Amino acid sequence: MSSCRSVARVLRRVLSLSCVALVVACSTPAPAPPPTISPADARALIARLLPASTSDARGWAADIYAAFAVQNIAATAENACAVVAVIEQESGFRADPAVAGLPAIAWAEIDRRAAQAGVPPLVVHAALRLASSNGVSYGDRIDHVRTERELSDVFEDFIGMVPLGQRLFAGSNPIRTRGPMQVNVAFAERFVASHPYPYPVQKSIADELFTRRGGLFFGIGHLLDYPASYDRYLYRFADFNAGQYASRNAAFQNALASASGIPIVADGALRAQGSSEPGSTELAARTLAAALRLSEGEIRAALEQGRSKDFERTALYQRVFARAERIEGRTLPRALVPRIELQGPKITRHLTTAWYADSVEAKFRRCLARQNPS
Repeated sequence: MSSCRSVARVLRRVLSLSCVALVVACSTPAPAPPPTISPADARALIARLLPASTSDARGWAADIYAAFAVQNIAATAENACAVVAVIEQESGFRADPAVAGLPAIAWAEIDRRAAQAGVPPLVVHAALRLASSNGVSYGDRIDHVRTERELSDVFEDFIGMVPLGQRLFAGSNPIRTRGPMQVNVAFAERFVASHPYPYPVQKSIADELFTRRGGLFFGIGHLLDYPASYDRYLYRFADFNAGQYASRNAAFQNALASASGIPIVADGALRAQGSSEPGSTELAARTLAAALRLSEGEIRAALEQGRSKDFERTALYQRVFARAERIEGRTLPRALVPRIELQGPKITRHLTTAWYADSVEAKFRRCLARQNPS
């Protein structure tokens, strides 16, 4: 009988504690959802954040908001200013911006491609003297191009009509970054596979990048439509230049250098581009295979997730940081701006990803200041 009373007392105690826990849980406020804003107010906010010199501010604001809405991105001042800053950096709010010295850049790229393909420049230049589809020679059209879209049209015509064009450009238009946010064609073609494009495609996804609405849709996707545990937009700006998660990956490389004692350039590239051979990051990680209790196959499989949020959940990521922090005796950063020197036909001076990220962040801060002008 006494044992039954003991059991009853225990049950009452358990129930009492459960009720207390339930009351506490119910009394703890849930995290507040982000404030909602009507479409009209969101468009008005975005328009207010645009530079004063923006032509057709309402049109730009409408297309930015549409990309936010379709991709379920909150129309906050911070997100809007991140987009505004990148557009300002890349094109100055021109859907198809003019590029200074574009004909010279185009000829230099043609000669580089000819050398790469083993075709004498004289042969290439002779082919470009042929009349194009509009009756004007390809060479004359190149001499008068002002924008990348105009140059892209010449290349498309040349590749489609002249056999040498296929050989020279391997059937692929060399204008790979396009539009008001200078989005890479390869990214847009990957992105549209999982994010349906909400507008009619007139010609191709690559050509849509030259339009304002298309350039913004894909540019905003590249900048904001991926989960990242960054505490500053600076790292998204660096990622926009170097590739999604490049800043997270550069921080991992920094930790790996500490954990292994092997110098690694923190460029955010975890695998050797276009090669099945291990790069410097993978080779450094392999030296820790035994200490991390991971096989070489497990290391490679983890590094192959470098373009995904899932990389942070791998044993490689977590154990490298744990080992590095024991060695350093401090918490290491989870994001670093990648160390990359920028290269390309349009780049004529020494530039880096750090320069790019800092420049965009300065524009971002000026944009936020426009939210509540004094």
